[in-house]
Amino acid sequence: MGPLGHTELHGTGPIAFAGSPIDRSDHIRTDPEALAGLMNWRAKVLLLDGLLPQMDDAGGLLWGTLADIAEDAELVFLGMLNEKACFAAVPDSGATGPAYAMPRAWQAIQLLSPGDLAIYGGARSLVDWHARHRFCANCGTGTKPTKGGWQRNCGACGAQHFPRTDPVTIMLVENEGRLLLGRQPRFPPRSFSALAGFVEPGETIEEAVAREVHEEAGLHVRDVQYIATQPWPFPSQLMIGCYSQTDETEITLDIEELEEARWFTRDEVQHAMDTIGSEQGPFNAPPAAAIAHSLLKWWLEKPE
Repeated sequence: MGPLGHTELHGTGPIAFAGSPIDRSDHIRTDPEALAGLMNWRAKVLLLDGLLPQMDDAGGLLWGTLADIAEDAELVFLGMLNEKACFAAVPDSGATGPAYAMPRAWQAIQLLSPGDLAIYGGARSLVDWHARHRFCANCGTGTKPTKGGWQRNCGACGAQHFPRTDPVTIMLVENEGRLLLGRQPRFPPRSFSALAGFVEPGETIEEAVAREVHEEAGLHVRDVQYIATQPWPFPSQLMIGCYSQTDETEITLDIEELEEARWFTRDEVQHAMDTIGSEQGPFNAPPAAAIAHSLLKWWLEKPE
């Protein structure tokens, strides 16, 4: 049960938002002349409606040309795809709410192919960061993009700013064949998922898992193990999937974080995974786009 593939969790299929076919081409980002030379009629621009993807008649991402973008738009260089430079424009404003409050985004997630979903996820995270970081955090002066949009510089104080990704642990907790799952107040009715929480400064992944489980459910865990990661673009997080075990069963709930937490048997988890989208299972399991879904599949298929 060691570390597994970068974009696919063994036996469970690809992880959503991972495996982009775009070559990020860092050597071009750092070469202004090379980048300028690619901004021609062959360049592709990912068309977005704010932060939402525009889609073609076949259900794929819709691409345009530089002529489709306002002259004063900030462009970010996504990389190379089929020998063509790919760009995206920064919207007027960034995200103001969580993923579950964006039904159009969830609809697109269900329709896009794995490759398109990975392209969209990376582009969304990047342009959203630019839209929300137009001013220097050090002195408040307006900043300008550089390195093809993978950096912003302040001309006043010289500070350099880089796109951020926030690490989040999401963990399965097992006790004698049963799995601990919880539901947050914002979850849809009957929905349960793996516990999760941000990694804090000065913590290892293992320490973050142990702290979050104890804070949210009052349990001490052991044998924390990394399973897989998922880039999550709402707004820009790296979900670090882990597995742990505990010798304790009594749950002490943090009602600020969780509305409910329960132990589920293997049969109950299997039933829930087999009946996603219906009201027939013991609970509503996480959707396929979430790494929690992949972790549950992994747990069901691992040797007991």
